[in-house]
Amino acid sequence: MKKVIPGLAIAFVVLGVVLRFAPHFPNFAPIAAIALFGGVYLNKKYALIIPIVAMAISDYFIGFYDIKLMLGVYLSFVLVGVVGLIIKKKKNIFTVIGGSVLGSVLFFLITNFSVWAFYNWYPHTLSGLSQCFLMAVPFFRNTLLGDLFYVAVLFGVYELITARARRKYLVIEKAQEKNIIGSILPREFENRINKHQINENVITKKY
Repeated sequence: MKKVIPGLAIAFVVLGVVLRFAPHFPNFAPIAAIALFGGVYLNKKYALIIPIVAMAISDYFIGFYDIKLMLGVYLSFVLVGVVGLIIKKKKNIFTVIGGSVLGSVLFFLITNFSVWAFYNWYPHTLSGLSQCFLMAVPFFRNTLLGDLFYVAVLFGVYELITARARRKYLVIEKAQEKNIIGSILPREFENRINKHQINENVITKKY
């Protein structure tokens, strides 16, 4: 398992970078889904590092932006990974969907709060904060749909592959059991025949 996890982690980093470069709707990206998946299926180390590495590599080529907003974006993805770690032991379709929605909400709240708090785009008042969130609602829709889409793809494909692998393992295990039983039964049958022949010889000699 230790050899598989780094390979899977690297694959997700590559996936996240490639899909960020691919044409997509604003905020319709796989990073949050990758973070949630990592939290559920990988250990804590990889769950929190994968989204950060994927974002850092792609931002290096796309272009870095203001550090205050970047920290908000990166923090939101780390928290999505934490959500994955929380639902790891209670993984089912409802907790996964709920975790995805919660991750979208966290990203929406943290990034837009950062925009309101650190820039002069909106008045630093409650009405300004409300206006900031209201203006970001169309982007939240894309975030939510993108997260749900990529979560469905990642979790669905992984569960199908693992279920198929389990079935294959059970078939092999049953075949091995049959082979073992098949090799034991003839020996026992042969031993019984030999004992029977010995007993007949003893009886013949005796009488």
